[in-house]
Amino acid sequence: MTRALAANLAAILQPPEVPVDSQPRDLAAQSNRPVPMLALLIPMLAAIVAITPLAIDMYLPAMATIAASFDTDITTVQQSLSLYLAGYALGMLCFGPLADRIGRRPLVIMGLAGFCLISLLIAVSPSIEVFLSLRLLQAFIGAAATVVVPGYIKEVYGNNTAKGMSYVSLIMMLAPLLAPTLGSLILGLGNWHLIFLVQAGYAVTLLLLVLFKLKMPSDQDISSRSQKSFLGGYATVLCRSGVKMNIASGVLTSFAFFCYLTASPFVYMEVFGLDKAMFALLFSTNVGALMLANILNSRIVGRYGSVRMLRVATFCGALAAGGLLLVNLFGLGYQFTVLMLIPLMGSLGIMSVNADAIVLMKFQQQTGTATAVIGTLRFGFGALAGPLLALFYTGTAVPFSAIMLLAVVLVGLCQFNRPSHQAAEKPAT
Repeated sequence: MTRALAANLAAILQPPEVPVDSQPRDLAAQSNRPVPMLALLIPMLAAIVAITPLAIDMYLPAMATIAASFDTDITTVQQSLSLYLAGYALGMLCFGPLADRIGRRPLVIMGLAGFCLISLLIAVSPSIEVFLSLRLLQAFIGAAATVVVPGYIKEVYGNNTAKGMSYVSLIMMLAPLLAPTLGSLILGLGNWHLIFLVQAGYAVTLLLLVLFKLKMPSDQDISSRSQKSFLGGYATVLCRSGVKMNIASGVLTSFAFFCYLTASPFVYMEVFGLDKAMFALLFSTNVGALMLANILNSRIVGRYGSVRMLRVATFCGALAAGGLLLVNLFGLGYQFTVLMLIPLMGSLGIMSVNADAIVLMKFQQQTGTATAVIGTLRFGFGALAGPLLALFYTGTAVPFSAIMLLAVVLVGLCQFNRPSHQAAEKPAT
């Protein structure tokens, strides 16, 4: 029986034989122009994407201080978080197609320069209304820099895009771990204004690196750019065969993750009665599971392919989510919830990067638009996590567990109903 199970697992993971002429060729492989060393390029791209979690999480410890500074209540300051997410989603929608038409490099430079300038203006905001407006603009312009990163990763890694995205995700995950602590340290050294001055300095540092070190073949190759109109680019992405189910998979995966982010403080501290220090430790453990999952994915995705990695991770995630629901239905201790969440979060990490990679591999000239579609839908559906959890509130962890299980099962339906031959489709131009 053990041999039979091993044989079945090997069959699932057996990499497909794809004809050579169906493999997408990235520009770095075609061009004689050198690309930056991966040892510098990958951390640089990860640092650019990390602008978003840094901008979101670094000022959280200072919310009460900001409210007192503007003589307002903390709930008003909290609106800046929703405004940031809205501005970021709007920015991705606007800058994704623009990056496909004029190139990625101008967008990165504009995004980092704009983020720096607006961060400086936030630091000297005279009123809460100006503060909130500038946070919206900070997110909007910052999206110009981050929306192009998946396209650069695809350019460098080609068929191994999921591997590159795992590396970037692995490094980027340090940002939400370190940002609140960093914000607290800065607040101890000065006032809340200093937090946004540090964000401006971070953007300037990245801008200098981009100006002198980020020189990719596609930045000079005009033929690689899209000639589609703004709406035409979106029509191309949304109408491409084999894309919708994978976009839906990524969106549902992100929704499950947002459910965890929204519910975890309540589950750990209210349901199980743990203190803040224990919550921080367990939260870090789950982030560690995500990081280990990305390491694993980067090691083996080149051998087994993103489609199989996504399907196997979805299966494992469904088992873990089912176990999470059961342990909470039976009212078991928090240790069992933690044991179920570790493999679940790891599975979500693998599912996310591979779903995105499969979508990006479908396109050669609309990677920015595809990234915008993915990002906007993810943030939009992620915003539904809070209202849904509130709607099904019971004072227990059961609704949180059930909604996460439902999201993973829906990913499974999207994937296992998708024809397997689509994995070998040639990317569109």
